[in-house]
Amino acid sequence: MSEMDPVPVDTSQTAPMVRPVVPAAEALIGRRVPVLDHGFVALVDYMGNDGAIVQAARVSYGLGTKTARDDRGLIRYLMRHRHTTPFEMVEFKFLAKMPIFVARQWVRHRTASLNEASYRYSVAPDEFHVPGLDAVGAQSKRNRQGRAEPLPESDARKFQQEVERVSRDAYATYERALAGGTARELARIVLPVNFYTQWYWKSNLHNLFHFLSLRLDSHAQEEIRLYAQALVPAVKAVAPVAYEAFEDFVLEAESLTRGEKVAVRSLLAGKTPEEACRAGGLPILRADGAPMKSGEGVEFLEKLQRIRSTVTSSSD
Repeated sequence: MSEMDPVPVDTSQTAPMVRPVVPAAEALIGRRVPVLDHGFVALVDYMGNDGAIVQAARVSYGLGTKTARDDRGLIRYLMRHRHTTPFEMVEFKFLAKMPIFVARQWVRHRTASLNEASYRYSVAPDEFHVPGLDAVGAQSKRNRQGRAEPLPESDARKFQQEVERVSRDAYATYERALAGGTARELARIVLPVNFYTQWYWKSNLHNLFHFLSLRLDSHAQEEIRLYAQALVPAVKAVAPVAYEAFEDFVLEAESLTRGEKVAVRSLLAGKTPEEACRAGGLPILRADGAPMKSGEGVEFLEKLQRIRSTVTSSSD
């Protein structure tokens, strides 16, 4: 064989190099899902599907089995045992428009690529978020970074009016600054964080699952939780088997700490919840005997209640 002759390639164990097209996902491309008053998310593009996950997982030993049942079993095995690399073979690109305060939470997920609109180069639109009445909640006494029940309607309306007034005044100041020749990069500093921004956001499926696991949680701020919910249909369309596994083994799963395992064993042995929590080092009573409102023991009992609710609903 001369140096110019092509080198033969063994294709017997090579998966076909065909770009997967998912009709359900194709139907979503460019479709804007409304979120809040002026926001949205839209699927721009995707790469891969459930097949790309199993293809990557099997690369070390060839094609192997290829039935739908085998593929589903493999994906669930990967999720169950936290073998995350194959999920990185699936990519999503979204266009999203959200209030700046939501964007600043979202950007904490640093394992994605994004490009945000710059108000150094363009004029900020006169669009700002005013929360609905039901969203204006009181400060939570248990969660220092969250809200509790809605405020009385009169107080909530007053807050809405104040947000509206401050936002309109701020934008009027912004417009006067621009008209007076102030640079856009400086004039923008008067705009509150309820004004809207937008970006292209690209993430692989593994990191998107991590984002969803945190932002779909009931403890996440309501506004970013709504954006997370708006992303879900695209993820389900592209990789439905993977998303099902994510729901089963992450979203709807409950983990147990070492102390919680001790407490569960004590419960199974007939101990009372108080005795079980004490055995696991999970206090639920204060020194004066009053019930604790937060802490590991309280969270453990809440976890048991969620499990009990799941079992009850399944048996109905």
